[in-house]
Amino acid sequence: MNKVAVIILAAGKGSRMKSDLAKVLHRVAGKSMINHVIEAATEVASNHIHVVVGHQADKVRKEIPKKYNVQFAFQKELLGTGDAVRVALPGVDACIQHVLVLCGDVPLIRKQTIADLVSAHRNLTSGLTVLAAKVSDPTGYGRIIKDNDGQLLAIREEADATDLEKQIDIVNSGIFCFEKQFLESGLGRIQNNNSQGEYYLTDLVAVAVQDRVKTLVKIIDDAEQVMGVNTIEQLTRINTAFHMVLNELS
Repeated sequence: MNKVAVIILAAGKGSRMKSDLAKVLHRVAGKSMINHVIEAATEVASNHIHVVVGHQADKVRKEIPKKYNVQFAFQKELLGTGDAVRVALPGVDACIQHVLVLCGDVPLIRKQTIADLVSAHRNLTSGLTVLAAKVSDPTGYGRIIKDNDGQLLAIREEADATDLEKQIDIVNSGIFCFEKQFLESGLGRIQNNNSQGEYYLTDLVAVAVQDRVKTLVKIIDDAEQVMGVNTIEQLTRINTAFHMVLNELS
């Protein structure tokens, strides 16, 4: 897994948590969510892990043990996932060829899932690979739109999806692997002309389609691994799921 770097997005406020604590600092099985994700990331890039901090940056930095040897990037304004990755890229070593982007609020993500994603990305020489999940109820998630050859055409958010597209049960996890050169070039081309005024990482799909860059959709059946935590209720559910996995393994 040489020449792979990981960027973990951990700058957000997590307003829906209705908590004074930054979202990624909430705990699952006694361990902060950000440290669960970092531990999983060490499988592919133990010496090239970058964490993007913003809201309560100092608290997040202090939470992460020095044993992980991560580098930090500071996102001054919370201008979206694309902007967060752009902030971190200058710190990525020149030798790196592939960049995996993880969300800091998916504490159930497994090392093997990450390793399989990166392997598939590299084996296919993909420029953009998205980890997608098959779900029973896709409501609220971005739908994965592919052509007949399996190439990714778009990630359609719920509000923009047609009735036919809303029936698609393969959804975006928010986890991507990029060929670094494409990522650097593409981030310079995405715009923030949307209602939030933010730069979205998913807009790189349109850049890939336009440039005929090879793409890959890696689908997992265990959607629980990539479900982010946005509310206290979801945190409770994730804690329950974590303990169920431990019981199955014991």
